[in-house]
Amino acid sequence: MTTSVNKTRAPFRADHVGSFLRPEALKEARVKFQQGEISRDELTRIEDEEIRRLVEAQKTNGLRGVTDGEFRRSWWHLDFLAGLDGIEFREGENGTRKFTGVEVRPVGIKVTGKIGYSGYHPFIDHFKKLKEIAGDDTTVKFTIPSPNLVFGRAALETDFYDKKEDFYRDVIPAYHALIRDLYDAGCRYLQIDDTAWTSFFTEEERDKLRKEGSDPDQLIHQFADAINGAIADRPDDLLVTMHICRGNFRSTFFTSGSYEDAGKIIFGGLDVDGLFLEFDDERSGGFEPLRHVNRPDLTVVLGLVTSKHPELENEEAVKARIREASEYLPLEQLALSPQCGFASTEEGNNLTEDEQWAKIRHVVKIAEDVWGKDNN
Repeated sequence: MTTSVNKTRAPFRADHVGSFLRPEALKEARVKFQQGEISRDELTRIEDEEIRRLVEAQKTNGLRGVTDGEFRRSWWHLDFLAGLDGIEFREGENGTRKFTGVEVRPVGIKVTGKIGYSGYHPFIDHFKKLKEIAGDDTTVKFTIPSPNLVFGRAALETDFYDKKEDFYRDVIPAYHALIRDLYDAGCRYLQIDDTAWTSFFTEEERDKLRKEGSDPDQLIHQFADAINGAIADRPDDLLVTMHICRGNFRSTFFTSGSYEDAGKIIFGGLDVDGLFLEFDDERSGGFEPLRHVNRPDLTVVLGLVTSKHPELENEEAVKARIREASEYLPLEQLALSPQCGFASTEEGNNLTEDEQWAKIRHVVKIAEDVWGKDNN
């Protein structure tokens, strides 16, 4: 089962979502910083050191694109969003989704003023340092949360906006300007992470939107407009992908549901170059929604290898699922990855670092078997 189509541009045949388990040295340093035992400069030095090790580990284990593992973050989304003007990080308030069987740290974000981007965000510096560490000969992927997470996760605590839908008039230009600055800093592979799309996957989730005063049939188009507006008029050499999953905290999730009810918009209405999609178990439904893809230049990265537990999937079973997906989308438009990162928050999923790298090697091996080693 191979194809001769060469894949030299990301997303690669064997790719990954972005976050990795935090090493013990980094966890200990973060605790010491929070307790005032080390300085910010010392914490940054340790972060740099561990990211340098991580970049080399990604290369050693067969990945062509590298991230910083989100090592400088506590949360995959909140740290970034709280760096925008008008949004504040709040400890002691449960502003995150409820996950199955575990308690999430009580923390959230609130919109307290006009949302904006003033020309500085710490994540720009994070990207610059990652690029410096990785070197010019390595593809660097940088991940940021979607503008839709402001609508989906932020509480409204200001009279500047009448309702949460009003956030978009300022969120979209803020993201557009910030993404331009990331590009100017050298970013050429950007991933937008967006769990908010799960609001349209089941009738139960859609009912939640209605109870909050939103019309899901209208809101889904606003979600698409936010993504497309944020990346509008981007340079031709800036590749943008989007990752969608149903929650990833300490190996648990917050919802289920097929892509079908949002499929026409996700697969046919977004101006992204690739989609990283969760397909590792029955919670994600089948591949039928892939029929809505209406472009030959869109890559769908199948998240068929779970990051939630250490057991390795049967290789032949994964290959069979890739063949099944290719019934709806040509094989040359498909790729393979874990269904999510290994540590969407600093707690991480329930597996070891060795088991994490075994998962990555598993993805690389299967991709080489399916698409050919030279095309990976």
